[in-house]
Amino acid sequence: MPLSTTAPRYSAGTATAAVDKAVPRAVAAWLFVCCGLIFLMVVVGGITRLTLSGLSITEWNPVIGVIPPLTHAQWAAEFARYRQVPEYRAVHFGISLADFKTLYFWEYAHRLLGRLIGVVFAAPLLWFWLRGRLPRRLGPALVGILALGFAQGLLGWYMVESGLAHRIEVSQYRLVAHLALALALYSAILWTALGLRATNEARSSASLACGGGLGWGRRRAAEAVILLVAVTIAAGGFVAGTRAGFVYNTFPLMGGHLVPGEYAALHPFIRNWFENLAAVQFDHRLLAMTTLGAVLLMWAAALGRLAASPARTALWFLLAAVLLQVALGISTLLLVVPIPLAAAHQAGAVLLLTAAIVFRHTLRPAAGGTIP
Repeated sequence: MPLSTTAPRYSAGTATAAVDKAVPRAVAAWLFVCCGLIFLMVVVGGITRLTLSGLSITEWNPVIGVIPPLTHAQWAAEFARYRQVPEYRAVHFGISLADFKTLYFWEYAHRLLGRLIGVVFAAPLLWFWLRGRLPRRLGPALVGILALGFAQGLLGWYMVESGLAHRIEVSQYRLVAHLALALALYSAILWTALGLRATNEARSSASLACGGGLGWGRRRAAEAVILLVAVTIAAGGFVAGTRAGFVYNTFPLMGGHLVPGEYAALHPFIRNWFENLAAVQFDHRLLAMTTLGAVLLMWAAALGRLAASPARTALWFLLAAVLLQVALGISTLLLVVPIPLAAAHQAGAVLLLTAAIVFRHTLRPAAGGTIP
């Protein structure tokens, strides 16, 4: 009996789809490494702010700035430039050269990490692209992320520049913009990496566990939590930028009142949200408690309807992250912002954002199907 010589036919579109599905794990691993570096960058940036080190480097030299001062004369020159900055006269007047080196270290580490992230993102991106190992659909998005990364460097210098002449600290508006763009980049890279690692089997199991039309609402609830976390972090940036954490170090009341008496002291009213220390701190507290309540409600409503699945695990992770973050925030406030605890609180904010994004990602639709 003759064997059939009929061979399966593959269209160009089918071949492209097969290549897209066979995404190399190395691409996802690279993106997760970038996320880890950005996480570290945010924490070091927080320490730089807490130690008032951000203005210790008064020039922006993206290339030659990689090399720190090496001789006593170079250190003396850097210190002389810093002594011309208003912050030195108002905050650090009379510090020694050794003290200045400590300030310089944190800002230098922050800037060096920024350069490292740029190289770690750009070089593998080019390599994967040239080797044809980058899914075609991701190319434009990753190039856009790279462009935003360069914009983040410019925004960082724009922030520092605001404190070099007429202020004793950087503008809280520019500080929050710098933080927000960093977290936007982190979120975009994390979401992309999670998508590359996800399998159809895992998504399908989550779909079966959630079931039916309830899922649309669960996705919207998860997105609302991400938005709440993001706004709360931005409000925390204004707390850091105005040093509002050093007033009203009690909880839950502020000066014996739930709402501080001077909440609306500035005019027009909207200025209070960004410049009034009491209002800035109250808003951050309110948003934090709202985020906690939203996560608790979502956890209570969804847990019983999620069988063992990535979504259930992610929901528990989200609950743990929000409880930890609230505990860190209250402790930081009551202990009057000790630097190690405040840095942990900033790290906890990124961890909470990560947990919210991971949970939302587990609710993505399965290929060829639906998910709640």
